[in-house]
Amino acid sequence: MAPILVLVSFFTLIFLLSNFQKLKKSKSRRRPLPPGPKGWPILGYLPFLGPKPHQTFHALSNTYGPLLHLRLGTVDVIVPCSADMASKLLRNDMNFIQRPPNSAAKHIAYNYMGLGFSPYGPRWRMLRKLCTLQLFSTKALDGLQHARRGEVSRFVRRLAEANDRKNGSAATVDVSSEIAACVVNSLSQLLVGRRVFDDGEEVKEFKEMIMDLMYLTGAFHVGDFVPGIGWLDPQGLVKRMKRLHRNFDDFLNKVIEDYRGTTRSDNEKKASVDDGKGNEEGTNRRRNLLSVLLDLKENADGKDGSLKDIDIKTLFQDVFAAGSDTTTITAEWTLAELIRHPDMLARAQAELDDVVGRNRLVEESDLPNLPYLQAVLKETFRLHPPGPLSVPRMAVADCEVGGYLIPKGSNLLLNVWAIGRDPEVWPDEPLEFRPDRFLPGGRHEGVEVRGNHFGLVPFGAGRRMCAGINLGLRMVHLVTATMMHSFDWSLPNGLQPCDLDMEEKFNGLTLHRIEPLLACPLPRLAPHVYQNL
Repeated sequence: MAPILVLVSFFTLIFLLSNFQKLKKSKSRRRPLPPGPKGWPILGYLPFLGPKPHQTFHALSNTYGPLLHLRLGTVDVIVPCSADMASKLLRNDMNFIQRPPNSAAKHIAYNYMGLGFSPYGPRWRMLRKLCTLQLFSTKALDGLQHARRGEVSRFVRRLAEANDRKNGSAATVDVSSEIAACVVNSLSQLLVGRRVFDDGEEVKEFKEMIMDLMYLTGAFHVGDFVPGIGWLDPQGLVKRMKRLHRNFDDFLNKVIEDYRGTTRSDNEKKASVDDGKGNEEGTNRRRNLLSVLLDLKENADGKDGSLKDIDIKTLFQDVFAAGSDTTTITAEWTLAELIRHPDMLARAQAELDDVVGRNRLVEESDLPNLPYLQAVLKETFRLHPPGPLSVPRMAVADCEVGGYLIPKGSNLLLNVWAIGRDPEVWPDEPLEFRPDRFLPGGRHEGVEVRGNHFGLVPFGAGRRMCAGINLGLRMVHLVTATMMHSFDWSLPNGLQPCDLDMEEKFNGLTLHRIEPLLACPLPRLAPHVYQNL
């Protein structure tokens, strides 16, 4: 027992010393901190976050109000749980432009080199501009539509062939795995001009690696909040982070080395994209991102601020991780909600039939003409945001919000999940799946997800919002529209829509279904559509 008491006393002393100045300052504060619960000595409220911290914060907001203050270890954490508070905090987001110190950013994201965790400054602006112009611009995305079309064709063919093997009856498929295969190869076409994964096992392994990355990046690591104990790694998270970093770095090195293994001229020929039948469409209509980045790197002549290999790898890691997981999650939640609401699925299919017909697959050019599909996805983002808590930001100076002090160095965690249920913004059945609210004549007609309406911020808001929003929206709309248009859906083993489990699982940064969606697709288009894929 004595060693335990010595250890506790030691850490208590560290805690008091590290907070001495903070405690002195707090006595002289005239403005109070936002209200919130008390926690334990040293650890603060960390032991009480639970497996679903977004729900914990939401429950606390019902007691303490829409702006929470919690102490996690020695760190002040501010959690806005309403659209009004989010707006007040982020309208001028320069107050929260930095990221706080984070073990995952150090051990996974190349020591704060990734765009998501890079400190605000010249390098961050360079990476952001590079993404905006070379990767996520309308011109760049339009130039590789055929790559996404080819992968979506493969996706439809795989599901249709699963039914053929069942002699025409509906086969049961793991929807999440099938979507992931489509999405990650679409991303690899964009990044390196070819498919990276050739079979289901490779995709499954990569998906598990991405899920591990998301969990470790968003996990509440005690060492980030309590000074002096990081070296102990009491949760074993740092060990896992380092192992994951090695595995992901090996994967990225292999992708880049494979690309460099061919001559530039040979690579331009091989960069033509598979149309889904094993045939090539000819030459690529736009060079992939890696060729662009290598050109920029080679032409920089070693000047300060020029691209390095590590910059390329961090960008690729960000795109593969964020782009694949969030799109897969959103498409899976959307299909689950539509299976639970057969009338909405029928309505979405009727719209698709009117716009597209039944003699071809959905094209990206069809998407702007599908308002009900857009409303369905907005409602999914509201109820099932892929990231229930924002990536943390840090206050760069003291500021005041709603009469409360937000002290310098505080961490800001936007509770996106709670904001989507804010009854002040969503007074009409906020817990129900109701896409009509976004249609013309609905209360929320015109509301978008691009960070301007603080009641719906699945991609964040301000300068630090998700850089890949344009690509993410295109992919999730195309994949979801294709699933609804190409197939009728039912549940296996005689399950009824009302039996579908909609329980969620918090995975660090993302919000998954607790059980993967298993469903039965039955082809609904003209037979020649599937035969020609």
